[in-house]
Amino acid sequence: MGNNQLKIGVFLSYVTIGLNSIIGLIYTPIMLRYMGPSEYGLYSLGASIIAYLTILDFGFSNAVIRYTSKYKSEKKIDKLYGIYGMFIVMYLIISVVAIIIGFAVILNINKIFGDALTYVEIKKLDIIIKLMIFNLVFTFTFGLFSSIVTAYEKFVYLKGVNLIRILLNPLIMTILLLMGYKSIAMVIVMTLLNVITLLLSCWYCFFKLNIKINLSGVDNDLIKEIIVYSFWIFISMIVDKVYWSTGQFILGIYKGTESVAVYSVAMQLLNLYISFSMAISGVLLPKITEMISNNTSDKIISDLFIKTGRLQYIVMMYILSCFVIFGKIFISLWAGKEYQDAYFIAIIIFVPLFVPLIQNIGIQILQAMNKVKFRSLAYLLISFGSLFVTIPLTRNYGGIGTAIGISVALILGQIIVMNFYYMKIININIINFWSQIFKMSIFPVLLGIVSYNLVSFYNIESVKLLGVAIVIYSALYLPIIWYTSMNEYEKKLISCSILRFIKQA
Repeated sequence: MGNNQLKIGVFLSYVTIGLNSIIGLIYTPIMLRYMGPSEYGLYSLGASIIAYLTILDFGFSNAVIRYTSKYKSEKKIDKLYGIYGMFIVMYLIISVVAIIIGFAVILNINKIFGDALTYVEIKKLDIIIKLMIFNLVFTFTFGLFSSIVTAYEKFVYLKGVNLIRILLNPLIMTILLLMGYKSIAMVIVMTLLNVITLLLSCWYCFFKLNIKINLSGVDNDLIKEIIVYSFWIFISMIVDKVYWSTGQFILGIYKGTESVAVYSVAMQLLNLYISFSMAISGVLLPKITEMISNNTSDKIISDLFIKTGRLQYIVMMYILSCFVIFGKIFISLWAGKEYQDAYFIAIIIFVPLFVPLIQNIGIQILQAMNKVKFRSLAYLLISFGSLFVTIPLTRNYGGIGTAIGISVALILGQIIVMNFYYMKIININIINFWSQIFKMSIFPVLLGIVSYNLVSFYNIESVKLLGVAIVIYSALYLPIIWYTSMNEYEKKLISCSILRFIKQA
């Protein structure tokens, strides 16, 4: 049953991504048109501010998954219920802290953004942040239960609920946009759906998984162990916020809401780009934790790293090459010509980010081994160092300058430093990994170069022509990567998945 949940979980992850892509294609132009750059920029700015408060999770959600998987495999159920009680108390404390910090930010909004935002924009941002604080506090209070469902590997339920949420959010928001509501309504809908989703996870834990909460009996050594484990994930969370939320914040200070809107379009595409990679590795943490607990050999872990990286490469190379070739045309048709700079912002980040995305199974391996300390410290130093470059670049070149600063940090930290660490400390065969990736890349890269130059000669100005061009490219990419890049295991895996899907349909 566990393997079926894992396979179905990966499948549903790609269904979710596909659905997100389709909905994004339809919903985002409507949202941008009816909200306008200013309102969309306000929403994105508010979200980036609240994103900093999410680090108050301190990495406990990952700790819940790790220790649930650990104690389940060791049959220590009483100890498991004890840590749930401990996390409940911790999250209640965190919620209070989030409220205090959030309202401290609200009191200083005018001082922070007064030079770039109008009086009306400041007032709306005030309301947006208050609503988002409530959403965040509710997430802290009940988010434990979603982590428990993940740790129990109930991916069918979890992904199914998420699919329903993905469908409802744009449907409700489109109706409200047509009625004249804008950014504040968007936050209200998002909050209500989040509350319902978290309450459903809570119900599932108590009535389907039959978990219990024990508020006493947790030993101090365990608390210290969890805090140490979570602390380094917490540092990683800070780094992620510096990478992906600071851009909107800095642009909001120096350039105003319209620059934030353009940059946010690029970040929306970035989130989709990342999610394609996470579909495989995102469901593997419980499995990897169990492997580490059972003292699985370094070679098996290394082989898993390479095997997962190859599978991610097949998907991510297609996504990246498609965007490089067709992205500028797509953004013009989809969001509007006023958002064209989002293409250049995205490309500057997408290319160096490609490497960590095909290696993100390494993050799960480090978490399972409780060896995230070095990665967290290295990323922290590099990310804050990049801020000194990003701020002047943003002031002079706007969103493109912000993207350059992020790109430099990605190359130094997530490519050079981490590949060295995987090889020397975790004993991953990085030489073999890159040898295989290089061999897989020859023909897809050549196809991408030829396709990019051909598309440059043609003036594609309609969705229909763009769709035809993408279909032609896909029809060439898939057989080329099948015959020149994929091994027998990958061919068999994909063939079996397609046949299984056809039979079930």
